[in-house]
Amino acid sequence: MATLDNGDVLAQLGTHRLVPVVVLDDAGAADGLAGALVAGGLPVAEVTFRTAAAAESIRVMAARGDVLVGAGTVLTVAQVDAAVDAGASYVVSPGLSRAVVERCQERGVAVLPGAVTASEVMAALELGVSTVKFFPAGTSGGAAAVKALAAPFGGVSFVPTGGIGPDNLHEYLSISAVHAVGGSWMVPRDLVAAGKFDEVSALVAQAVALLAKEA
Repeated sequence: MATLDNGDVLAQLGTHRLVPVVVLDDAGAADGLAGALVAGGLPVAEVTFRTAAAAESIRVMAARGDVLVGAGTVLTVAQVDAAVDAGASYVVSPGLSRAVVERCQERGVAVLPGAVTASEVMAALELGVSTVKFFPAGTSGGAAAVKALAAPFGGVSFVPTGGIGPDNLHEYLSISAVHAVGGSWMVPRDLVAAGKFDEVSALVAQAVALLAKEA
């Protein structure tokens, strides 16, 4: 995959509309998972920094060149550096950290900080960020809260994540301010750890088919 500027990265996330949120316990599974995402028709991933295998997993997946790979659950400047050095094209944080956002900007990588209140959205805008993660969506008011928060912020796009699945995906995608949605149901941690990539690919394909219905 050619080097993308931040606008291109965000545009691709918006094109895919669904971002698989991945937890990898072993970087040895990263290539197989990437292959499953590609085969299923959704060549994008947010690899969370919840395990020690995150950076190496990003490195493996990014090196393939056929998956748009980002880093999730990024909490510190050091994790930003580890993610970008590994080849992450974008960084996602569960909350809004000025230090994390500014480091991403210094490193030239797209950043989606978490924001679930008007004050947090305004803080993101002050930092030059207009696409934010809405997390945890399910316990922060769901689609209705996203719609309400979007109303006064016409130029802001949201990426709701957390508590979203096939049954309520449409509620979020029907909101014009929703840029994309993050979800993990198509990349179950246990299937990935067990190397059952055919099953993962099938789940990804089902998710893509569901997206087509929402288009």
